Amino acid sequence: MKQLLPGIWQWSWFSQEKQLDFNGLFLTVGEHRVLVDPPPMTQDDLNQARQGGQVDYVLLTNRDHEREAATYRQELGCQVMVPEADASQMTIKANKTYKDGELLAGGIWVIHLKDQKSPGESALFIQQGKGVLIVGDALIGKPPGSLAMLSAEKYADAGRAREGLRRLLKYNFDAILVGDGTSILTGAKQAMERLFQK
Repeated sequence: MKQLLPGIWQWSWFSQEKQLDFNGLFLTVGEHRVLVDPPPMTQDDLNQARQGGQVDYVLLTNRDHEREAATYRQELGCQVMVPEADASQMTIKANKTYKDGELLAGGIWVIHLKDQKSPGESALFIQQGKGVLIVGDALIGKPPGSLAMLSAEKYADAGRAREGLRRLLKYNFDAILVGDGTSILTGAKQAMERLFQK
């Protein structure tokens, strides 16, 4: 697990199939400790998550990022929160659901993104430092330093999916932490603006 920003750590699991890192995040926000979209952890990562107190939540950004949520709910005794619009399409039974505009524990804002790969696809926004945006499948960090959408066949309508992402530009953020690929720790908003100029 490596520290990316104050109170934010990331660990990764390399997917041979996708040839990408699948990333999980460990957040200490306010008085809360949260995992986001957790792929498999090493024992060292798990020990680090346990240090300093109870992990409160596993947050999933979309139906396809269940990953190891059920394992860590059991291991760490925490609750799982998922997008309301995806809950019925997931194998895990969530403790809670969330929806657009909701303020989650620790000051994490939910931004629902329309017309994405799954109906509940959500970004998470933290007003920390210059702003931190967390995305699941909305964008991937590939190649490093750049952002890309998933391949067009993943969407019902790739053009509408692209328009649905424009909403993120209304937020002030310098870092974007991606579920797949390489996160961008500074200059992320400019990287997103370049994506829309293509």
